[in-house]
Amino acid sequence: MADDHTHVQDFFSVRAADWDSRFPDDGPAYAAAVGAVGLRPGDAVLDAGCGTGRALPYLRDAVGPGGTVLGADLTPAMLAAAVRAGRDAGGALLVADAARLPVRGAALDAVFAAGLISHLTHPEGGLRELARVVRPGGRLALFHPIGRAALAARHGRSISDDDLRAEPRLGPLLAHAGWRLDSYTDEDDRYLVLAVRAH
Repeated sequence: MADDHTHVQDFFSVRAADWDSRFPDDGPAYAAAVGAVGLRPGDAVLDAGCGTGRALPYLRDAVGPGGTVLGADLTPAMLAAAVRAGRDAGGALLVADAARLPVRGAALDAVFAAGLISHLTHPEGGLRELARVVRPGGRLALFHPIGRAALAARHGRSISDDDLRAEPRLGPLLAHAGWRLDSYTDEDDRYLVLAVRAH
């Protein structure tokens, strides 16, 4: 497990300083994805694998001043970049593994996770941990600002049904982890999966 964490931290640590400048136009996509979650004023939400905190201001706007916003990431350098960008004003930042969160059970109304699932060492276990911290009926959003085909093309690969984020694989994975798939969107300019915490 430690080796997997070191790999993830190494990958993101060297990219943290210029992460936002590599993806300068993602703001509207983040805003739209957060809007689709259906958060209400006063809700408690976690941005799991928050990186540089690009979703935090939108999550804060959605839950209002009476809500709770947490941002958790395994890589201190990414959280430091979030602080430099002033995004810690949107929520409390935690150095934490999304697969072992320092959050009590059923404490949250929703989890937002941008690009997280492909970095989980054990995806089903990670999704089960996200389910643990969300109340029954609460929501999960798995987001990426571009779809699977566009992302594969960016990396010089072809799209595959073996991809963890493909609907035929992800649906059963979510179900085994305590989630019910609510909607699945995979378009060139957005990947957004919404799921509901089963009772």
